[in-house]
Amino acid sequence: MMSLGSSEQQMFVTRNAASPEFRAKAYVFSIIVAGVAVAAYSVYDLIRHPVGLELLILVGLTLVSGWATLRIPAMPISFSISDTFNIAAALLFGPAAGAMTAALDGLVLSARMESSHRSIDRVLFNMAVVTISLWLAAQVFFAIEGNHPRLDGPLAALRLLGSLLLFGTLDFGLNSGLVAVAVSFERRVSILAIWREHLAGVWLAYFGGIFAAMLVILLGRFSTLETLILIAPLPVLLYVTFRHALGRATDQIDHLAKVNRVYVGAIEALAHAVDAKDEVTHAHTRRVQDRAVDLARALNVRDEAEIQAIKAASLLHDVGKLAIPEHILNKPGRLSPAEYEIMKRHAPIGADILSVIGFPFAVAPIVRHHHENWDGSGYPDGLAGDAIPVGSRILAVVDCFDALTSDRPYRGKMEDREALQILTDRRGTMYDPRVIDAFFTVHGSGIEMVPAPPEAHQVPSALQTPLRPGDGHHEFDFQTFFDFGRALAAPVSSSELGEIVWRQFKTLLPASTFVLYCYDRVDDSIVAVYEAGVEGYPVRTTRIPMGDRLSGWVAATRQAVVNSDARLDLDEAARDQSALRSALAVPVIADGRSAGVLSFYASEPNAFDDGHRRMIVAASLALAPSLTEMADRVADAPPRLPAR
Repeated sequence: MMSLGSSEQQMFVTRNAASPEFRAKAYVFSIIVAGVAVAAYSVYDLIRHPVGLELLILVGLTLVSGWATLRIPAMPISFSISDTFNIAAALLFGPAAGAMTAALDGLVLSARMESSHRSIDRVLFNMAVVTISLWLAAQVFFAIEGNHPRLDGPLAALRLLGSLLLFGTLDFGLNSGLVAVAVSFERRVSILAIWREHLAGVWLAYFGGIFAAMLVILLGRFSTLETLILIAPLPVLLYVTFRHALGRATDQIDHLAKVNRVYVGAIEALAHAVDAKDEVTHAHTRRVQDRAVDLARALNVRDEAEIQAIKAASLLHDVGKLAIPEHILNKPGRLSPAEYEIMKRHAPIGADILSVIGFPFAVAPIVRHHHENWDGSGYPDGLAGDAIPVGSRILAVVDCFDALTSDRPYRGKMEDREALQILTDRRGTMYDPRVIDAFFTVHGSGIEMVPAPPEAHQVPSALQTPLRPGDGHHEFDFQTFFDFGRALAAPVSSSELGEIVWRQFKTLLPASTFVLYCYDRVDDSIVAVYEAGVEGYPVRTTRIPMGDRLSGWVAATRQAVVNSDARLDLDEAARDQSALRSALAVPVIADGRSAGVLSFYASEPNAFDDGHRRMIVAASLALAPSLTEMADRVADAPPRLPAR
């Protein structure tokens, strides 16, 4: 006899009456009603036609063996060897006796397996399944064989064997089928798939009981009590055999679980490595993973293998960035066309890396195509529409939203409303409209969607911050450069050095604020040794670890940044109040390392152009000797704001 475990059956009967859950509840209720009706009729029939002591002995054996249950590994399904006694009761004393014995067996098995989570619906369902199955199978058997199977004639043995096989097939098929339907409702998997994978393999216990019943009939020359004594060892042998087999299966499952934990640990470690290089936190990938799975379920993705593929791809979708140079990967400013082509390689490289791992589900295609666009304008293969794997379409939306609402080296985080509006603008161009709609249902409650106009332009990547239009020529003639160099010739303090720079360039740059940072080798950071600016545009920053924020990144990579978000250099609490919007940050390099950073901030977005960058790069070369000498004696005093 098979029964349903606690968690699954409880789900069937306690969920609210939404569409598939309501059908599951209705199915369980109908089985319970039918089972109770059959059990009640069987008790009534036995009262009218008493059997005697022999049936009580069979009932006792059934109850005892019902406690010796076997559980199918990794499934909420169990069975016992008490079927032999149920079948014997049905064949010796009729369908009513078999159904009543099976009903008691179902109650005992439910109590045995669900002692800590008893539910009347669950117990009644398990009782009803075995009662209906055995009663119907016995009715068919006695309809063929009559009240007493005939053992005479040349084909009597074959005829009896055929009837018994039909009886066993009906009993097993009905029992396993009713349970498979219940499991399929909960797992949203086809009934046949559930039956084949988890139930078909336990047929031997049923047909072992059938052959025991055949012995009961053939041993009819003995008394009923003697017959029961003769068949009693058979279920014990079956129990021992199955317990040994299931024990070995459990060992294998435990071993696979250990291997899987190692496997998952390796994936996690690889994801951590990607996060570290891409300067994002592991919380980002976890959020992307959780949101991607929620979104997949909202889109009715029910295949468990596809869900697992999306979970793995969410962690590892940027694994190809391990092959991208860090100065490109975390560049705060605009990527050049050549750099952008290198950046685009991370998707196919990541797919190639993952394809050799041998995932049991399709992870590599999701990773390869998570930058494809709905209109075919993405990369690497230019796929469009439904040709893009659904996991890739889901991941593209979720990853974009989380990136927009997180701090990055090239810009500050956006509010949820702003990020959702960007997703709306890209609906139907970059992203699948169905995925966007589902994402708003799951994560965008209360945000009004504005359909993108037909000519909606694609929002440029945050890595592609545009330079301000202009011819790039500015007043920085020989005399200016000569005056600047002469001012630096005499020994100066840090505040004097910063004041020289600000005095020379404040009229040539659209900057409202300037900070001079000097490298401090003691704690590997840059220290603000001078700050100047227009009233209302303060920076008020003192120390930035190498690689952090905007100026720390410039110092660590020794690369200039033009028109990145100026607020990235501010403390998080001050960002919302600051009017600064764009930054020009240039490293001061001496002997192959950064001695400091010249950071100019403007209140206008995209205030600087490439001419400004070249001007400050030239100034940094002249400033390098003075700032290098100063690096060993960085002042601990707070930055001084000059008189205006």
